[in-house]
Amino acid sequence: MTDLILSDLVKRYGETEVLHAINLTVAPGEFVVLVGPSGCGKSTTLRMIAGLEEITSGTIEIGGRVVNNLEPKERNIAMVFQNYAIYPHMSVRRNIGFGLKTSKLSKADKNARIEEVAKILDMTDLLERKPSQLSGGQRQRVAIGRAMVRDPDVFLFDEPLSNLDAQLRTQMRLEIKKLHASMGRMMVFVTHDQVEAMTMADRIVIMKDGHIQQIGTPAQVYHSPANTFVAQFIGAPAMNLLPVESTGSGVQLKNGHVVEIPGISVPKGGEVHLGVRPEDLTAEAETFLSGTVSVAEPLGSETLVYVDVDGMELTATASGRTPPKPGETINLGFSAETVHPFDAATGQRLTLT
Repeated sequence: MTDLILSDLVKRYGETEVLHAINLTVAPGEFVVLVGPSGCGKSTTLRMIAGLEEITSGTIEIGGRVVNNLEPKERNIAMVFQNYAIYPHMSVRRNIGFGLKTSKLSKADKNARIEEVAKILDMTDLLERKPSQLSGGQRQRVAIGRAMVRDPDVFLFDEPLSNLDAQLRTQMRLEIKKLHASMGRMMVFVTHDQVEAMTMADRIVIMKDGHIQQIGTPAQVYHSPANTFVAQFIGAPAMNLLPVESTGSGVQLKNGHVVEIPGISVPKGGEVHLGVRPEDLTAEAETFLSGTVSVAEPLGSETLVYVDVDGMELTATASGRTPPKPGETINLGFSAETVHPFDAATGQRLTLT
């Protein structure tokens, strides 16, 4: 079985360091998603794994073999790009088969492999079509098929769904997850979309400015964010951050209300940012915040409401059937069990003892 190990991986362009000592181990068969804002280094990391970017320092191991100086074709990886990278003058069959161009398989074995991949991707009836005769989702499946036909150890995906419309993105997310489940191969997937990351990954690697901020399962990064960046990047809409003051055993809001949070590790008077997810800030909890609704966004089963509380905009959830209206004053609250305390100076999560 093949694993992938990145050790102290650094990338510089001249004097500018864009990746800072990246350390990551991906287990055999694992689906890992690299996510972060534009320019965070996620695609650069992927291209270094693929051999398309030179490594400044550090090592990349695939299956126990250091591949730093190996050409892409020698790494037994396959990469699916954002822009499909399929040939418009070739049929689907020839596009998929292009991945076997340098293979030593017989013609019969190559055709059998193409047919097998087409069947898995439900494209058997499309093999003789040209890309111009395909939908966006079908073209992306051709690109995935060309990667699959080589039977690689590692699949690399560089924002492959970003050119699709919303419905196709949802469909292709499901198809790629099914593909991973059926093949059991390692997949490393890059996206800037945290919904894609949450719905697809076994583990998520959250990056910012060339640094890894947190590695964890979707549940871990959502329910236990390591810092305020992760807290606000993961989750839509973003987590609310309330500036509060530590009382030693809890926190005091700007309006004077004290919320007891047993075990908070900040001296009395210390500044804290209290994170509260919108779904945990409701009118059903104990009331100690009051504000005016500025915008209401109906989503069917619930309504997102943006509330001005003492000059600070907070996002809360309300009933989808009887939502408050803009201009209406509402009361809100949250329970101590649902909050996330962060150090105001460093942004790091505070450990509750």
